[in-house]
Amino acid sequence: MAKIIFALNQSLDGFVDHMAFQPDPVVFRHFIDDVRGLAGILYGSRMYEIMRYWDEDHFEWDSSEREYAAAWQSKPKWVASRTLKSVGPNASLIEGDLAAAISGLKAQYEGEIEVAGPELAHSLTELGLVDEYRLYLHPVVLGHGKSFFAGPRPPLRLVASDRIGEHVIRLTYVPA
Repeated sequence: MAKIIFALNQSLDGFVDHMAFQPDPVVFRHFIDDVRGLAGILYGSRMYEIMRYWDEDHFEWDSSEREYAAAWQSKPKWVASRTLKSVGPNASLIEGDLAAAISGLKAQYEGEIEVAGPELAHSLTELGLVDEYRLYLHPVVLGHGKSFFAGPRPPLRLVASDRIGEHVIRLTYVPA
């Protein structure tokens, strides 16, 4: 049975903004390896639209960016959306009963399915479907923006902390 993992970069003050900080080469390598190891990725519509960047080849990419794109493109992706009518390559649209769809994915797959996007993660948290939270803390203070947690959640228990590169700490929590 697959585990649902909510993993996302965030500032020290708890905000997510993919444009506010870029991973250094060590952290980017970590994310390449992370994506390679996933069973798949689950998106809300806004985060999926941002990540579609990796569907197309960009001539200015370096070898690491090409490697990330290849890993990302190879993974099945599921997009929970009420607004999108279609999705790109190797992606499926989830419409209707979100709890049933995610429970079905958990039963069908082995390994880890990552959730990207605070709103979707919040919905899955409310349904009791998130098995683990991975917060990648970057040494940046934004002062505003979208919070990592889109709403209150039950208590968490810290199960691991890892330094990734020179500047990033990954905190791993499970529901208490």
